[in-house]
Amino acid sequence: MKKGIRLVGMSPNPRARLTGSIYLLYFLLAITAQFLNSHNHEQFGLAVNFIAYACYAVLTVLFYYLLKPVNRYLSLIAAFFSAIGCTIGAIGLFDAEASQINPLLFFAPYCILIGWLIVRSTFLPRILGVLMVLAGLGWLFFLSPLVKFLSTYIEVLGVLGEGLLMLWLIVMGVNVQQWNKQRSDN
Repeated sequence: MKKGIRLVGMSPNPRARLTGSIYLLYFLLAITAQFLNSHNHEQFGLAVNFIAYACYAVLTVLFYYLLKPVNRYLSLIAAFFSAIGCTIGAIGLFDAEASQINPLLFFAPYCILIGWLIVRSTFLPRILGVLMVLAGLGWLFFLSPLVKFLSTYIEVLGVLGEGLLMLWLIVMGVNVQQWNKQRSDN
């Protein structure tokens, strides 16, 4: 019998690198969808956007397991916010009524919670957590009327926070000894 990918028993560094790789795939798909939509290929853009949301849902599960040693409940709450954001975003692609709820309403708290978990972790650099908290706060500002004046700065902050976290996970992974210690402490 063939074995699939096991998240529960997976070592933290391969899990971190897988998380970073799925994050990269999500970024590439989201950028591709935006490009397709801006060049009048809405149907292709819609399909790619849907796949991007599916990748983000997988990313949510991976982050849950990666950050669970810090605080399992906070990690679960973060995953819940992201799952709702993914669901609303994916449904909003096909249903105009559902698209009236902006998924950032859920992704902003998700980024803030992920950032806080990273700050509280001993296995990832705290600066990445601070940047994720700032990215989440920026996404909240994106929902306000201030977006007219701050949109470029907010997008740069979001891409910087999420992009650096993604790259760190791919290149450096986590401090396995600290991850195991934090897991056994909780």
